[in-house]
Amino acid sequence: MIKINDKKIDTAYFPDGTSSFRADIPDGEISLTWCFDGNEEMITLFYLVNHIRRIRKDAKISLVMPYIPNARMDRVKNADEVFTLKYFSQFLNSLDFETVKVYDPHSNVSEALINSVVIMPHIPFIEEVMDRIDFRKENDVLFYPDAGCAKKYENAFCFPYLKGDKKRDWRTGKIEGLELIGNIPSESYNVLIIDDICSRGGTFLHSAKKLKECGAGDIYLYVTHCENTILDGELINSGLIKKIFTTDSIYTSENENIEIIRTFR
Repeated sequence: MIKINDKKIDTAYFPDGTSSFRADIPDGEISLTWCFDGNEEMITLFYLVNHIRRIRKDAKISLVMPYIPNARMDRVKNADEVFTLKYFSQFLNSLDFETVKVYDPHSNVSEALINSVVIMPHIPFIEEVMDRIDFRKENDVLFYPDAGCAKKYENAFCFPYLKGDKKRDWRTGKIEGLELIGNIPSESYNVLIIDDICSRGGTFLHSAKKLKECGAGDIYLYVTHCENTILDGELINSGLIKKIFTTDSIYTSENENIEIIRTFR
């Protein structure tokens, strides 16, 4: 979904599959919002920016892109792996935006590759979740599923936390095991799991199982970016997670177990 100054671009298609759309170009600075729904939107963005620059050669164009496509492919380990994040960033940079505002990038590689990137604060989203679930310091803990997540958040909140040590097959992405690191409370405690992205929820399923084994009560999950594929995984119907909180940066479905805490669409 792409908007120009909050007005959605509606795309039609010719019989051969190529896109057709119209766009009125406003005066003043122009802000585009791109909530990623698929790779085909890249060509729409390319057409739109070039159309704007043809009509208004002096236009200053900024981009709000809550979720960074290809963010997971932030490194390669084998010769046959395509470094899609690098090439996507080159495409984005070629459009010469004044700023590119993003939320909770998967790693700092995106920050290094995308020109004029601005990381917008998302900690208030997590604080809102804490308010909604009545998160209490004296008997509740945060959980970070891996070392990268722990490094990102461990100094952001004044709450005790545990972190996970995942064993994953790099080629298949399959999680082969997970251990808890940290001081596990001796009395009953609730948990808020925090991470940046969720696909089918395998990481959080393994995490929740391990936490339950170690005495956790209610378990909640916050992810900034939740893919619709979460509905195809085991997590959503496992009964292990009491409520999942996310934004609609890429999530467009509906489920009673998932609550939107910030909308971009």
